[in-house]
Amino acid sequence: MRPTKAAVIQAGATLFDTAATLEKFERLAGEAASAGAGLCVFPEAFIGGYPKGVHFGAPVGSRSPEGRDLFRRYFDGAIDVPGREAKRMGEIAGDLKLDIVVGVIERASASEGGGTLYCTALCYGADGALLGKRRKLMPTAAERVIWGMGDGSTLEAFDARSGRIGAVICWENFMPMTRMSQYAQGVEIYCAPTVDDREAWTSLMRVVALEGRCFVLSANQFMTRADAPDDFNPIQGDDADTVLINGGSVIFSPLGELLAGPVFGEETILFADLNPDEIARGKMDFDVAGHYARPDVFTLEIDRAKRSPVR
Repeated sequence: MRPTKAAVIQAGATLFDTAATLEKFERLAGEAASAGAGLCVFPEAFIGGYPKGVHFGAPVGSRSPEGRDLFRRYFDGAIDVPGREAKRMGEIAGDLKLDIVVGVIERASASEGGGTLYCTALCYGADGALLGKRRKLMPTAAERVIWGMGDGSTLEAFDARSGRIGAVICWENFMPMTRMSQYAQGVEIYCAPTVDDREAWTSLMRVVALEGRCFVLSANQFMTRADAPDDFNPIQGDDADTVLINGGSVIFSPLGELLAGPVFGEETILFADLNPDEIARGKMDFDVAGHYARPDVFTLEIDRAKRSPVR
């Protein structure tokens, strides 16, 4: 890892309008780079959107035609990886010389059947290369209606110019074994794209920083009803100013010190200088995957095989 200025983007997608969101992505990444950032983290589901407040007409035991059509629109707004939008984001990263982690809604490839959506984090290097992707292992509650489950094949960390990066999405961070899968790979910059806007989320991010002795960058959306089309009917109401996702983005040091945030109630960019010396200082007395581990008592076995229903 090298000294890096990091930027955490707190902004919402334009729901069902991926082209507009991609333009917003380019603008915000440009603002971060202009401020001197070498690494930029965007929220969960930034490209493709997080349709908070709707149930896609899927109460237990029933599906509605209207809900199926809403899913069809959501499916159309997802992206292919590789694909046109993914390539464009790489070009933006390369032009700006910026490492970027961004949450997207990814369509399954044709070889996977092509009908499932995944909540995914993409990691781009400052040269524009797609370093890899992380598919969310476990969608939460009603997310399982619209997203499939990832597998262990995308649990790898990424070596970027700014350091060794891990990406753990939203409530995956409540899964201790998922966190350990990243710590054991020597993650230095732990990115947590999310849409959890509760104040309690900040406490979890501090725990992750202290547990992993790594920098933690959590990016959340700030999204209002105005960011969705007129015929989108969330349970929160139809007033344009109604807040659907309220932010709470935050940056912590390896010793749990608050470097930026949390910020609620507005679109913003958080910045912090990341000094790699802080990682070694923190691991002097606690290295969860090293001298503080007890492999004679506890072990974690990870199945990294890509799962397919047909072999």
